[in-house]
Amino acid sequence: MANPERREPQPGDILAGKYRVERVLGVGGMGVVVAAHHIQLDERVALKFLLPQAVDSQEAVARFLREARAAVKIKNEHVARVTDVGQLENGAPYIVMEYLAGSDLSGWLEKHGALPIAQAVDFVLQACEALADAHSLGIVHRDLKPANLFCIQRSDGQLSIKVLDFGISKVMTPDSPGHGMTKTTALMGSPLYMSPEQMQQSKGVDARTDIWALGVILFELLCGRPPFDAEAVTELAIKVAMEPAPSVRAFRADAPPGLERAIARCLEKDRKNRFQTVGELAVALKEFGSSNARQSVERVIGILREAGVATEAVPPSTSPSPAPGVVAPPTGASWGNTNAATKPGSKAAIVGIAAAAVLAVVALGGTMLFLRSSPATPASAAAAVSPPPVVPLPADPIPTAPAPSPSATPAVTAAVTVAPPASVAAPVTPPPVRQAPRPSAPVRPQPPAAPASAPPTTPPAAKPNCAIPYVIDADGHRQYKPECLN
Repeated sequence: MANPERREPQPGDILAGKYRVERVLGVGGMGVVVAAHHIQLDERVALKFLLPQAVDSQEAVARFLREARAAVKIKNEHVARVTDVGQLENGAPYIVMEYLAGSDLSGWLEKHGALPIAQAVDFVLQACEALADAHSLGIVHRDLKPANLFCIQRSDGQLSIKVLDFGISKVMTPDSPGHGMTKTTALMGSPLYMSPEQMQQSKGVDARTDIWALGVILFELLCGRPPFDAEAVTELAIKVAMEPAPSVRAFRADAPPGLERAIARCLEKDRKNRFQTVGELAVALKEFGSSNARQSVERVIGILREAGVATEAVPPSTSPSPAPGVVAPPTGASWGNTNAATKPGSKAAIVGIAAAAVLAVVALGGTMLFLRSSPATPASAAAAVSPPPVVPLPADPIPTAPAPSPSATPAVTAAVTVAPPASVAAPVTPPPVRQAPRPSAPVRPQPPAAPASAPPTTPPAAKPNCAIPYVIDADGHRQYKPECLN
């Protein structure tokens, strides 16, 4: 007959004199999780117990308590917070954790199927935040899977991942409690998410086995299925050890090639070829997440750096460079730069001054080109209208520029457009013009100028008309013309 004290908790039971059981949330291989109400604090919590058949197992009890110790050490918002541990009257240990309202990613996949790319990457990056803290403390989870990534909705409406169940975590620090329990070759974990080295022996694993599991999880979140699957553990182990990981894009055509490469690196058989830290993985995933991804990556890098774990820094934002000659709009201070950004008004003033200077140079170059290409001004015209002195053409080529505005050179235009006298017999050949390499506008030819020594000519006087040497006046008398009397 079963011991009544070893029965599973039921709704309405009062445990440890302060927790009233409300309902069962889930049952695992060795434990059960219930929602309970803290009577004194008037707060809902989650309690985890060992199942009656596991209470007599010293190894099960030791691993159960190790989960509590590991969760308490990891101070991270993406790890379920442990608030208390204790022992019931029947000797069964329990753990009190924060109550989480939501769904694990295993149930999410069953209900909704594959996730959008940015959302799947964000979830894995948040798990990386939790693992960065765990790994910096020498704790390897060893049982990462969608069922242990719980999704909640924060008070600001954002979705957030909580990493659960550090029950079979490996403590890598020799003097830590429970370190000796990891020296076993027993198969521990969920085979679908276990690395090749973990399938061979559990005691030899390190943080890179969690990186393998994250690659499997991300593959499944994107494709709706794990990369390796089989009906028997032996068949699965052979696939994991021998077969290459399938292509993500074979199941998810919209997956970027860079994301596919990142997952493939997580699933390298030789752990030396994988990402060596979750920081490296986070940096590789940054550009495929949402706008929140960068914050997650920076937190991962910061945690590992504080722990003295070498990892690469977050690369600068890969914004496209502006086209040559185009002034980029102000974007504020760049990441990692403590100098204040240039004020928009100041930058606009600088751009305006630069543009005015360029236009002035262009106008001067066009004027010089115009003068050098015109014929020589006659001396008589120079005496009437004195043009400004002509500046010699510089040795360097004049840059290509728009034609100068007529209003920019009024004196020059008046000097070179004086009309020549009517008596000019032949145009004066102008001297050779030294042209700029690439003139911006065709040079207009000017009318030829008269020689300076040619005096003005008086037209000859008209001969008198004496065919009729007289005129008839008003009285009918003839009046002879004076010019016809000679």
